[in-house]
Amino acid sequence: MIPLAANPDGPDVAYVGDYPDFPTAQSHSTGYYNTAILERTRVALHKVLRGEAAYERDSATFDKLELPYPLLAILSRVAAENSGRLSVLDFGGSLGSTYFQCRSFLSALPHLEWSIVEQPAHVACGAREFANEILRFYPTIDACRQERHPNLLLLSGVLQYLPDPWAFLREAATYDFQWIVLDRTAFIPTERDRLTVEVVSPRLYPASYPAWFLSRPRFLSNLPLGWTIEAEFDAIDRQLLDGVAIIFKGVGLKRSS
Repeated sequence: MIPLAANPDGPDVAYVGDYPDFPTAQSHSTGYYNTAILERTRVALHKVLRGEAAYERDSATFDKLELPYPLLAILSRVAAENSGRLSVLDFGGSLGSTYFQCRSFLSALPHLEWSIVEQPAHVACGAREFANEILRFYPTIDACRQERHPNLLLLSGVLQYLPDPWAFLREAATYDFQWIVLDRTAFIPTERDRLTVEVVSPRLYPASYPAWFLSRPRFLSNLPLGWTIEAEFDAIDRQLLDGVAIIFKGVGLKRSS
């Protein structure tokens, strides 16, 4: 069974259900592999490149640039720790949304690389229409690391959409990144994670997909070995879960050993 579309006059997204596992949640959703998402994002980013919009987020365009200063502070620190070198691996970074939002702030860095790991259709589109000397697209983390040596892994609004977020985070921590930044991540204060289906308003695009709300106590008690929390901040997202406002979080993890 697939949930009904979100009310077009309601919020941009709604969260339904409390599913026992990812396959069950998938069976109640249309899935993230939706060509409409890619096309809407592609069109929106071209508006940014033409100067018709200031930036794009989640396929929506905005007229005034709003910089993600907490994230930029961490990126600047990483560059300072590496003599001006910043190489970001933006996992699930769409067609470069965060890069294009941040590029003016980071343009003075002497060595900047931004690598995106995404689904095959995004990689093909990104490489064809948006790649440049700084921005590159790759199908896997390993493929990126064969050409570049990223010192920061960015997980912006992506961890909660993975089938097993904790397993992915443990694996990511085994790579030689200096920092891992979780931005726009859905944390809740309960002892267990909650798996929902996120239903997107047709104002954005017709889609629904599994979405986790991750247990903050579980996260704090299971930090990857050799990593410490260096920064925490409130992210831009505010969503309702069972009528309760959830403020999404950002966390900067630094390798300590």
